[in-house]
Amino acid sequence: MDDRERNRSILAFVQEAERLKDTLRSGFTRQGSPESVAEHSWRLCLLVILFEKELSGLDMLKLVKLCILHDLGEAISGDVPAIEQKPDNGARQARERRDFITLCEPLPQDLQAEMLALWDEYCAARTAEAIFAKGFDKIETMLQHVIGGNPADFDYAFNLSYGRERTGAHPLLAQIRELVDEATTARAKENGQL
Repeated sequence: MDDRERNRSILAFVQEAERLKDTLRSGFTRQGSPESVAEHSWRLCLLVILFEKELSGLDMLKLVKLCILHDLGEAISGDVPAIEQKPDNGARQARERRDFITLCEPLPQDLQAEMLALWDEYCAARTAEAIFAKGFDKIETMLQHVIGGNPADFDYAFNLSYGRERTGAHPLLAQIRELVDEATTARAKENGQL
């Protein structure tokens, strides 16, 4: 593959990945608009880079890559709201992996392999970078729940049990989780839920 074809294939992938801008999540922005998966991924990356000092010793480029691509497969099948996620013996993860592979088809083989290796690393959560990516992913979701212009029946108390395993995987994540739980509790009380 010459440089021109390589560049063309990368651009074709980026154009397909644009679907993430229209893939909606169950969360709402501060103004009450449905949040897209792309918006979630962007803020997750912002959150991670702001904690770079506290994450010394980690490969920050890898961590940001994991955060950017962790939900890319949702561009094909959509998002499963956190409140609806149930144990399914890996069926959802297998579907998202297939979708991720499909989305990456336009890429040159070396980039396909790199992207899939990163996606698998994220899912396995065995490296420090993947552990933090998963933990911050949960934290970003909870932060959006706290600030969102949510419907009147939104269940703020859900945040208080959501993602405990991932946010308890490291003392920094647990410390941040405490702050998010305080904000969640205040919002739940404002809405008569606690």
